[in-house]
Parts: sequence; C-alpha cells; structure tokens
Amino acid sequence: MALPAVLLLRHSGKTLTLTSSWSCSRRATLSSASCSCRQRKQAPAPPPRSPKKVPFRVLVHGKTLEDPYHWMSNTDDPNLLDHLHRENSYAEAFMADALPLQSALASEMKRRIPAAVSTPPERWGPWMYYQYIPEGKEYPVLCRKLENESSGWPAAFRRCGLARPEREEILLDWNELAEKYGYVHVGTCRVSPDHNYLAFVSLAWARDATSLFYTLSDENQRPYRVLCRRLGCGPSNDLPVLTESDPSFCVDITSTKDGKFITVNSNSRTSSEEGTYISPFVYVINSANPMEGIQRICKRTSGVQYFVEHHTGLFYILTNSPMPDSKWSGDGYYLVRCQVEDIESTKWLNIILPDDDTSIRDMDIFNGHLVLSLNKRGFPLLCSLNLPMQSDLKYQVYIADLKPWYFPQPSSSCSVIPGSNHDFLNSEYRVVLSSPVMPDVIVDYDMSRHTYSVVQQEEVNCVSTGQFCIQSLELHENKIHEGYNKKECIMNSESQIWKDLSRIYCLQREEVISHDGVKVPLTIVYSRESWQQYKSPGLLVGYGAYGEDLDKGWCSDRLSLLDRGWVVAFADVRGGGGGNSSWHRSGSGLNKHNSILDFVSCGNYLVSEGYVQSDQLGAIAWSAGCVVVGAAMNMYPQLFRSAILKVPFLDVCNTLLDPSLPLTVLDYEEFGNPKIQSNFDSIFSYSPYDNIPQRSCFPSVLVTVAVNDSRVGVWEGAKWVAKVRDSTCPNCSRSVIMKTSMIGGHFGEGGHHSQCDETAYEYAFLMKTFGILKD
Repeated sequence: MALPAVLLLRHSGKTLTLTSSWSCSRRATLSSASCSCRQRKQAPAPPPRSPKKVPFRVLVHGKTLEDPYHWMSNTDDPNLLDHLHRENSYAEAFMADALPLQSALASEMKRRIPAAVSTPPERWGPWMYYQYIPEGKEYPVLCRKLENESSGWPAAFRRCGLARPEREEILLDWNELAEKYGYVHVGTCRVSPDHNYLAFVSLAWARDATSLFYTLSDENQRPYRVLCRRLGCGPSNDLPVLTESDPSFCVDITSTKDGKFITVNSNSRTSSEEGTYISPFVYVINSANPMEGIQRICKRTSGVQYFVEHHTGLFYILTNSPMPDSKWSGDGYYLVRCQVEDIESTKWLNIILPDDDTSIRDMDIFNGHLVLSLNKRGFPLLCSLNLPMQSDLKYQVYIADLKPWYFPQPSSSCSVIPGSNHDFLNSEYRVVLSSPVMPDVIVDYDMSRHTYSVVQQEEVNCVSTGQFCIQSLELHENKIHEGYNKKECIMNSESQIWKDLSRIYCLQREEVISHDGVKVPLTIVYSRESWQQYKSPGLLVGYGAYGEDLDKGWCSDRLSLLDRGWVVAFADVRGGGGGNSSWHRSGSGLNKHNSILDFVSCGNYLVSEGYVQSDQLGAIAWSAGCVVVGAAMNMYPQLFRSAILKVPFLDVCNTLLDPSLPLTVLDYEEFGNPKIQSNFDSIFSYSPYDNIPQRSCFPSVLVTVAVNDSRVGVWEGAKWVAKVRDSTCPNCSRSVIMKTSMIGGHFGEGGHHSQCDETAYEYAFLMKTFGILKD
C-alpha cells in the first residue's frame, strides 16, 4: 500500500525563429551572444576569489578535454568546502538589499497557508489513514483510526494479535526524524496487508504478511538485489530472490493490487524523476507461497516496458511491446490480458487498444473496475471499465468498445494525480485535480454509480501583496470539460462543484512552432488586473527529461509573482511527458537538441506575442531540466534576463564519462553513452558546462546546490559557476551567485514553512536582477 502522501505533499504545490539545422552550439553562440556591456550599469561588488585551478586533461575520441575544476568532484577536498562557504557569504552579501522584499514575500506566502493542513481520511479495511501537520511544525504526521469506533474488531485482527486501539494512532512523525537527523525526505510508506507493520523503504509485502521482500543497493546507489525475509527471523536467514549483475539495470519490487503476486522488475534505468522503466525482465511470485520461487513473465527486450496487475486468474499487462501481426500501427502502450498459467506473450488472450488521438499512460485495478490513465491531445483523462470483462472479447478491441466511464474533470485541469487508492475492494477512486488557477481539489469518483464528490479543496487566504489586496480571492465554479457526457455527471449537491480563480487569473494554452515545425504546448498564466501587454516580466518553466510531465499544478506561492504583474509560463518541451512515448524519444539521446530549441522557441514566443517585455524574461529548471535551460542560455544569453538553476545537472559530458558516479550508467539511455563517438559528439555539442560563450554578457543566475545531494553532485553547480565567471565579459553588470545547503539533499529541505522561505529567496533574486526591488 502506498499511503496518501501525495495529497499532503501537493499542498500549495510544494512537493518541485531559429534555423532548422543543428550546428555546433559554440558556433551558434558566437552569432547570437554578442555583448552589449557598454549599455550596462556599473558593475556590482566583485564575487569571491576564484577557486583554485588544477590542470586536468582527458582524451576522448581524439578530442582533448581540459577541466581545471575537475578537482571539485572530490568532495573530501577541504578546499571545496571552503569555496562553498565563500560562495554562501557572497550570495548573502549580494542579496542583502533584497532582504526586506524577501521577508515580505515569505510572510505573504506563509499567510496564504491555512492554519490547519491535513488530508481527508482514506479507508483501507477497518482503518482510516490520514496525515496532518501539527501547529508550529514543519513536517506531517501519519495517523490512523478505526473507520467506525462502534464496530466490532474483526476476528482476523484478533487472531494476528493486533489489539483494538482506543484512540488515534500515530504511525510516523516526520518531525521526530527531522529533529534526529537534521534533514528528512521520506518517499513511499507501505503498510502490511494485516496492518501490523509500517515501513518506508523499497519493499513489498507477501499477502500473508509473514514475508517481506526488499532490495539492496550497491555503492552507486543502484538497487541490484532482491531478498526475502521471514518475519521473526534474522537477516542471516534472508533468502536471495534475484541479483542483477548488469550495472546498467536496477531491480524494483511491488505487489499486485489484490496482493496475490509480488512483481520483480529488472529495469535499465531509474532516476530522481521516478516512474520511467525501460527494457525490463518481469517476474511474479505467488504471495500465498513466496518461497516457491519466481516465474518470468517477459524476457528482456530493448525499449519495451511491462507493468503487471492481476484479477481473478488473469494477468493484465500494460506494455508497448511490438505487435508484428496487428493492424494497429499506433505508438505507445496498449493493454493485454492472459491466464495466469499462460503468461508467455504468444498466449495473450485479448488486446485493448487506445482510441484515436489517445494514449494510455497508466492503469490501476480494483475488484470491480479497471482504471486507465489516458492522454487525449495533451489533456489528461481517467476512465474506468467494469470487471470482470466479458470472456468472449475479440482478440483486439478499442477502449470505446468496452463502454468506459470517463471521470468528469474541470475544464481548467492541468494536473491529475491519483491518490493512494490502496483498497482493492473499494469502488471509489480518489484523485487530486489541480491547475495554475485551481487550488488542489480532492475528488472521489464512484465507479459503480458513475457519480463523484468533492472531498476537499485547498483554501486560499486573502493576502496583501503590498500593492493591493485581493478582495475577491474567492473560488468560482469551474465548468466540466466539454469532452464529457454531462448527463452522466450526477452531482451529490451543489456544494460538490470544484471552484477556481479564473476570474482573477487567466490561464491560456498555446502551441508554439519550434525550429523544425513541431508544435510545442505552452501554458501561460497571468493576473487579469496586473498584467500589461509588452510590459510585464515573465518566468519560463522547463524540464524536458525522462518522459516526465512538467508539474503545472496549483502553487499558492506563485500568486506572489502573478499579483505583481508577472507572467508564468510552462514549456512542455520534447523529452518530457507528452501524448505518447515518441515525445520523450524525440527529445532524448541524439535528439536532445530538440528540447533546447523548443524552450528557446517558447521564450521567443512570449516576447514576440507581447506576453513578456523583451528584456524581462527569466527561466527556471530543476535537476536534469537545467540541461535545457543551461544550453539555451549558452545559445541565446540575451533572450534571458535571469535564471534559477536548482540542484542542476550541467556538466553532462564529464559526468557521463565517469561510470563510477551514481546513476551515470543508468542515464546512458536518456542522454547517450559518450564512449560512443556519435553520442559523445551530440552530448558535447550542448553540454552547458562545455559550451559557455566567451566574453558574453551572461544572464544573472542563481544556482542552488546541496552538499548531501546523492543524485546530482554539488560540484556540478560549483564548477559551472566558476567557469561562467571566467568567461563572462568583465564589464557586464549581471551576476551569478550560488547558494549551498549544508544539510539538505536533492529534494530541498522540505519543511512546510521553510519551502516558503526558499521560494521567497528565489523570487527576490529574480526581482532584484530584473531591477524590481520595490515591493
């Protein structure tokens, strides 16, 4: 069971004309990065002294790479820590005159947060699980209580020795972990089927809860081994289940929704952006007798994915495996089903195909329903199919042939995130709906009755921005998306209508023509009252990696920009999530330049169409998304006034050349293997660290890194900052600063209110470097 952490972590959105040819980006920057420093204002105070340079050369495919800052990758070098402290001092001095603005921003962000923050209870068996943040605390507490205090205690629970609780039980307090370790980031929690045990590691429970399957990681943080432990036995008795010896593959374990099978996957890549698995072995283990061993479902095939569920003797398999004998020529996933005893792909009974202009993204299964997560022309959808399906289905059918019920969604919905939905016997499906203008709304869809109810919608407190107070900060009814049959949308009451802020903030979806004619989705948000055409500052958000969707959900902190006249735009560039897997493929590997040029095209569009003033465009990205923004700044530094790079991946070439670093080998499928010359040439042509333009006026940049980042080394940002300063025109007044967290990791410091402080710092940096210090 995955507990409903997503419902809490989503609160306030906190959780994170070009030429058609592709030439060497160094040449491109020479033609587009001319310096106009004569027009700049007087330069600010000088940055800290440059870090030491140590000669380092490596020969790759006949090319000599020189990297005087290579020494920074040795985190044990005391010079590195000294350098990070000096950078923090410089950043503090640089931001000193922005402290009043930063304080005002943080204060208004915190005042928008309701006093009580909690998730609505979610039922599993006799229990109701929920989370809340105690007053004055930073992190959530996971709790449970009986669904009906007056109901009898089930005999099955008495037999297993679980005493009936008299009151609310606290299962896990993240605040205690933070106090003990100074930093905490907990991903998925899982509760055993008998509700006796809680764990927050990579594991799966056998159905009888007497066996625990878990993974071990190697020195590069690669999960490579699966073991099984009988509860009550020591680790010396653990049984090996599967060992993956190929360093380019990871193992992953989970269980089918009904608990009858454990699935073991050997995947060729996992990453900080969870959820993309390629080329797996897939095995199943019978939970009723886990010691019998494992059985392989599908053999490893390059580029093919499998996700397995079980229902009444049938496996339901979501896959993109080629179908040579099929008339379907679509790209992406389809659904198959087969008997448990006939798990070879040659004996698949039925194939369920997506309808036209639709792709299948995921599935979930219940005793009476199958839920499909879909994407139709860029719009996320959910539908349910009744189970069991009729046994005389044709060999191939389309979703529409099975009479699906499409879940009604608001017209402004950009983000559709499933809740935990861990109860296999439940007929309701919980979802978090959100958009840049619609606060998170938690909806339960009754798949049997075809009704829905709004369980909870995030409150937004009225806060003065210093310029005006949003007196009308009230939620207004949002229409149901036009694609649904409104006669089927039975409402429980008028109060069950989701509401949004679309009367105050405008949400537009545009399609931008990229360098090769491909249309790139661009979502634009601005205040109807504060925005001024051709005069407003703007922030362009990008990612474009691992096939992951760009988060366009609600974030109350963002109002601090919108209310001050800013435009915030989200560029869904290639390499990220899209209608089908081809959108990812066309922006990864040898096609990575498409991601970069898509982002530049979206930036040019915002300026040319008057959404943003020509010299007032900023950019922001996280982790692997910084490859896109960093490369875009190298090519067109004059397009951006400022940028924020958070825990950035920037030294792509050198990092991928070092297989000893965590996740490097696993990233070859996303970016390419530089040991292959064609891959090396492609990577070297856009790698942000290797293509910084010489003597140009680079945008002002805030780089944030973390000493304890186990995914992207702290040296990635430190090296890039040092090299940018070496290359920037000495007369340029724009500044590059770096802020290092000495306790946090890749996901930030994560506290409920500390996130507001972090965002306020970033927004204050943007306003300072845009010349908008006045609140």
